[in-house]
Order: sequence, then C-alpha cells, then structure tokens
Amino acid sequence: MRAKRRGVPAWTAASRVLAALLAGYWVAWGSTAFLTLALPMSRANRVTTASLLCFAVWTAAAMYAFAARSSWRAWWVLLLAGGIPYAIALLCGDWAMRP
Repeated sequence: MRAKRRGVPAWTAASRVLAALLAGYWVAWGSTAFLTLALPMSRANRVTTASLLCFAVWTAAAMYAFAARSSWRAWWVLLLAGGIPYAIALLCGDWAMRP
C-alpha cells in the first residue's frame, strides 16, 4: 500500500516564495518611497532611516506571504500594501517635507 503524501503542492510553495521575494520587495520599495517623504527629519536622515526600515518591512511581508490563507491572498494583499504607499509618494512628492 502506498503512503499518502503530506504537505502542500509544489506550485503553492513556489507561489508563496515568489510572493515573499517579489511582492515583498514591492512592499519594501513602496514603504521606503513613502517614508522618505513622510518622516520628520532632514532629507539625509529620512533616506537613511527609510532604507534601513525597508528590511524589516520586507521581512514582515515575507512572513505574511507564508502565513496567508492562500497564495492568491498573499499576492493581492502584498501588491496592494506596496501600491498604496507608493501611489501616495508619487502623488504627494511635490508637497514633501523639505529640510
């Protein structure tokens, strides 16, 4: 008798890995663009702080990619979570805080 295979299908695992890498990078990029405009510091400090925080954001996005109920949900939530701050940064770039 053949043993029943356990675990997730390979395509689901691959989709979550790609969501963690690609969509997680998109979230980190969008949050970095937004924080570069929104943090109340001088320009050099805003860029440095936003760049350092992006690694924590990317890590949180990758953890969410594997914690989501489905790989489809991981993709759309992460793409939306990266698109909103990036769109705000694009729209409000002219009104950004200046040193």
